[in-house]
Amino acid sequence: MEPIIEQIKNTLDMNPVIIFMKGTPDRPQCGFSMRTCEALKACGVEFGYVDVLAQPEIRENLPKFSDWPTFPQVFVSGELIGGCDIAIDLFEKGELQKITKEAVNK
Repeated sequence: MEPIIEQIKNTLDMNPVIIFMKGTPDRPQCGFSMRTCEALKACGVEFGYVDVLAQPEIRENLPKFSDWPTFPQVFVSGELIGGCDIAIDLFEKGELQKITKEAVNK
């Protein structure tokens, strides 16, 4: 297995809730990443992040791993939830809060 794929898997294993995004939660570098982070913050759980702009190898390989072409990408319990639109939709339905809390409390 490629080392970068192994690194992605390890990152997912260590973070029950994580966003692969452009920038950081405090300094998002695109509107989609900003909106998705705001939804995650509003869930009231700790979440990890990876700035794909600072890690081009992850930016290049994560879409192949996840079969999702764009960023941000939100993973909960190692499973891809989706990008901005899906995360916002789940948040508005109250589902994102539920699944993130369950993942963090496992």
